[in-house]
Amino acid sequence: MTVYLDHNAAAPLRPAAAAAVAAAMGLIGNPSSVHDHGRRARRLIEDARTAVALSAGARPADVVFTGSGTEACQLALRIGGRTRLLASASEHAAVLQAPAGARLLPLNGDGILDLAALEAALGADARDAIVAVMLANNETGTVQPVRKIAEIVHRAGGALVVDAAQAYGKLALDLNELGADAVAVSAAKIGGPLGVGAAIFRLGVAPQGLIVGGGQERGLRGGSENLIGIAGFGAAASEIDASIADQPRLKQLRDRMERAILMIDAEAVAIGGAGPRLANTAAIPMHGVEAATQVMAFDLAGYAVSAGAACSSGKVAASHVLQAMGLPSPTVAATIRISLGLTTTAADTAGFVEAWRTLYNRKRQ
Repeated sequence: MTVYLDHNAAAPLRPAAAAAVAAAMGLIGNPSSVHDHGRRARRLIEDARTAVALSAGARPADVVFTGSGTEACQLALRIGGRTRLLASASEHAAVLQAPAGARLLPLNGDGILDLAALEAALGADARDAIVAVMLANNETGTVQPVRKIAEIVHRAGGALVVDAAQAYGKLALDLNELGADAVAVSAAKIGGPLGVGAAIFRLGVAPQGLIVGGGQERGLRGGSENLIGIAGFGAAASEIDASIADQPRLKQLRDRMERAILMIDAEAVAIGGAGPRLANTAAIPMHGVEAATQVMAFDLAGYAVSAGAACSSGKVAASHVLQAMGLPSPTVAATIRISLGLTTTAADTAGFVEAWRTLYNRKRQ
């Protein structure tokens, strides 16, 4: 049985979420129907909406369900009347490939957005601008100073969209505390089902619909709602406090694992380790061994890890995140991500260290 150390790609489905999915599968009817069956389905969706809103410090009316975190990001970017997108160079492809002509903002060596560059790019009048910044990076775990970024953006008249998918369930999330105009989250990152996300908008923000037709989700996301996925999302969101409370334990496991690996391999480094980052995430290169080779070798040894983002249809390419941090090509090519979660034990991380040792010794020979 493979030990799962790829929680940043998708967390294992929570038992409560699985039970909610099973219960929803027993319902009959469309949530838009006015008869009793339809009303039961609608009630389930609205209960889930409330749970997601509470998990993000928002109102239920602020939450728009989508078909994925990617769709949530792209809906969040559709704040009306703004034609210019400024995005940190570490953003997910869900943001970077959404519009044409996005201007990339540089990072420092720890993966933090260059705030002076942000101010310069915004200019004196940014009423036409949307700034997109991840709360936490999916590859390195780097946490951005979003509150400070929000102050800069709003002072210039811009709008701030935050991809919080990776931070969701790991950091306490509050729409107003962040200062964001819109936030995107994904159920799969918190132990909900794949294929459902949410865009959450600050009161007064007027987004434009991404999928039209039918009038569902306030006219912003047409099509019959994914009742089964949304039910699971709501159940997982109701247990999000347990995920956040587990982060100190995961940090201890992650830090112990990193120290052990760095003692084995003098060339290894914990990327982003000098700055603020998620407690569960480690990005470490094994120089001289391609990341894809490592992923396959560790899989054969019984450990599931990843090379960069896991949302590229199985492709393994050079990480644009690590490149934007200014890391040399050999380091970029040799870096894998290990991400822990609720099911991770001390035995799991200790075993992975031994698997690392075995592969490293094989490389030296």
